[in-house]
Amino acid sequence: MHSVNSDRKVLDIEIPVSRKKYIVSKTDLKGIITYGNDYFTEIAGYTEAELIGQPHNILRHPDMPRIVFKLAWDSIKAGIPIFALVKNLSKDGRYYWVVAEIVARRDDLTNQIIGYTAYRTGATQKAIDTIEPIYAKLIEIEKISGMKGSEDYLTGYLEEAGMTYDQFMDKLIGNKGLFKVFFGAMKKLFG
Repeated sequence: MHSVNSDRKVLDIEIPVSRKKYIVSKTDLKGIITYGNDYFTEIAGYTEAELIGQPHNILRHPDMPRIVFKLAWDSIKAGIPIFALVKNLSKDGRYYWVVAEIVARRDDLTNQIIGYTAYRTGATQKAIDTIEPIYAKLIEIEKISGMKGSEDYLTGYLEEAGMTYDQFMDKLIGNKGLFKVFFGAMKKLFG
């Protein structure tokens, strides 16, 4: 166990996340939480009042490479949805793995991006087992060569695999069929 900051510990205890339920949260343009559904508060271990007004990175686990969040921000700021496998940190220090789709929300009149919505469900063990060593390598590289080094490594990894990041995520998370229907339904419900 090691400290994330002075008042939080990281425990090697996983919280199981249902693949049949969804976690939904919304943020403003700066990533400040403006909404979280009941399953979000349940899994994260915070009350709604504790989450609203906090930066979404309150959930960031130290095992997550910064480059993944840079890719996500670059994509959603451009209005392009992105999928990612994310290891989050709960209030009590336990962790949970999710498949996240993050999308931009737009103003109905101006079409300007006004915030972001993340839809999440449990990740498969196969996807976790595949991504963990990649994330560990990216973190190792970030410690030595910074964000640019990890981005270069990830780019090279994807080029060798002959895939874009989106294609890699689609293959990893099985982004097809019922899974796509599930995320599509969540978007209709929560906008």
